[in-house]
Amino acid sequence: MLDNNILIHLHIYDVYIYINIHLTNLTEIKNMEDKVVVELKNLVDDATLAPEEKTTLVLHTLREALTRGSVGPTQDLAGLKRRLVDAHILDFCLAAMSLEHVTMETDVLRPGRLTMETWRNAVHLGQILSSCCVGAEPDKDQKAFYRLLPSVMEGLLSLACRLMTQVAERTECLSLYRTVMDSVGWLLGAHSGLTPQVLSSLYYERMQVCDDVIISLVCVSLWSQICRTSSDFLSGLSDDSVLLLMNDAVGQLAVSSDNAVGGACIGLLVLIANQLDRPRHALLRTFPGLDRLLNKDWRRRGFKQEVDQLIAILHSDWPTAENTQAGCERVRAACVIQAAWRGHVTRNRIKNLPRAVGLLQRKYRAKVNQRKLLEQTNRWEAELKYQVYLRRQRARRRFHQKQKQLLHLLPAALVQRYQHQLEGSAAVAIQRWWRGHREERSFHTLRHAHTQHRAASTLQRAVLNFLRKRRGLKAPPTCFKLIGLTDRRRAELNKEVEHYVRHNPSYAVSQQACSQLFLQTQSLLLSTDLELYARRQQHRDALLAHTNTQLDLLADAPSLGVATATEVQVFHSRSGPVAAWAQHSHDALLQAGSLPWWNRWLDNPDDLTSTLSPASQVELAVGLDSDWKFDCPVKMI
Repeated sequence: MLDNNILIHLHIYDVYIYINIHLTNLTEIKNMEDKVVVELKNLVDDATLAPEEKTTLVLHTLREALTRGSVGPTQDLAGLKRRLVDAHILDFCLAAMSLEHVTMETDVLRPGRLTMETWRNAVHLGQILSSCCVGAEPDKDQKAFYRLLPSVMEGLLSLACRLMTQVAERTECLSLYRTVMDSVGWLLGAHSGLTPQVLSSLYYERMQVCDDVIISLVCVSLWSQICRTSSDFLSGLSDDSVLLLMNDAVGQLAVSSDNAVGGACIGLLVLIANQLDRPRHALLRTFPGLDRLLNKDWRRRGFKQEVDQLIAILHSDWPTAENTQAGCERVRAACVIQAAWRGHVTRNRIKNLPRAVGLLQRKYRAKVNQRKLLEQTNRWEAELKYQVYLRRQRARRRFHQKQKQLLHLLPAALVQRYQHQLEGSAAVAIQRWWRGHREERSFHTLRHAHTQHRAASTLQRAVLNFLRKRRGLKAPPTCFKLIGLTDRRRAELNKEVEHYVRHNPSYAVSQQACSQLFLQTQSLLLSTDLELYARRQQHRDALLAHTNTQLDLLADAPSLGVATATEVQVFHSRSGPVAAWAQHSHDALLQAGSLPWWNRWLDNPDDLTSTLSPASQVELAVGLDSDWKFDCPVKMI
């Protein structure tokens, strides 16, 4: 009995010690968590640290804290994650993962300035964010946490898209890209509500259209891994999200020719079909021709079993013969309706055939009439041009004949002068034509010479500029900083000048003579200025007096109805004789312009008028002046 009591007391003592140790550990863990959170907040709020240094320190502290928390119980790790969420440490991690402190002046699609260390830090921050968002349901502010999740997912996809652009240049970025996509899958497995955001994201669309086989394989493997790890993942998605997921897989099957990508897509479709319930298998039938694509392109590539399984799932929901009776009746009714409608359309077409034939005939006749009218119009125009040409030729012939007849009436001196004038105009025309022909013939030679001259000028200008620059470089540098005189130096120079002037006087002119000459010059200039001023003042006074007199005369002038000749004479201009002579010269010039052309050649026109009869004079004047009217075109009546 005593031994049993001793054993009981020992057991109770052990339990007490264990509880005390456990409570002590809990207290230590809580204190450690508080210490870690406070340290992280101090690092985040420290403005003296550089952004990259701050990111490195926060990342190192978080990794150590999460590593220590993962060794202990699960509740401790979840508590640490909740404390990090409540302290807004994850907001800083999200901003650092987005590389805002590095790519502030860099384009998103051109991140070539970043180092590999920066990429690794961003990827590790993405891992920590996805790990902290899984299993950390905060007790205080759940709305802020669920607002943070889409931002974290968008940041991970943006980082993956940036790494995708670097895979072709840096092979190390491929492993980092896989790590980021694993973080995305880890976050999607815990929060399936983010799937529509991922499928509709612009960054995920860029990864879909990428030509790299590895990128496509990683994207397809992401969904396959999620579907394998969580069997209820697809049940929580809407039909639109499932349809987008299957559309991605079918699109990769249709576009890609790689066996790895094709096998992953077929496996993903089989997983989706197996996890979906039977009513939702109808979503697979939204892709017509999928069975033919699988049979034709992928059956003989080592995926026969998976292809047969997927085709069996596709055909399993097709209607059987017993269930197609109603469908056959509907098909028969549709055929009857289509036959009736086609018969109606055919009858209307046959009824409208005569109208169409009449329309064709009218169009053909209108075209024939238009062609005939055009031919007749062209023929009339040709006849009109021919008649105009004949009439002009006849008028020109009559003009030359009449000109010859009139030349017989002129004296020999005038005829000879007229012939000389014609010869001069003909020579000018011939010379003008010959010079134009010569310039056209030498145009190519001149152009080549002009091009050579311009090239030589360009070369000379370039050589001269080069030589001037070389001379400028060889010239000694000039001092650009001018040193001014000090007061002491200025006083010394003044003393030297005074000493020189005192000991070297000018023997040509004395100082008194210079002063007297200066005064005389100044008095002469002053008297000249006074004379000019007095003359201008006198002229101004005269103009003012004349203007005032004219104004008084105009103000006191009587009206035109009662004005007398004496009163009007006051307002006459003093240039009357000049105006009369100008009027006489103008009238004489007008009379000389109305004379015939042959009369202008005579020094004394009265000699010719005295030798010719009046009838000959009239015929000569009228004939030679009217013959020039044949140059105008003759209109056909």
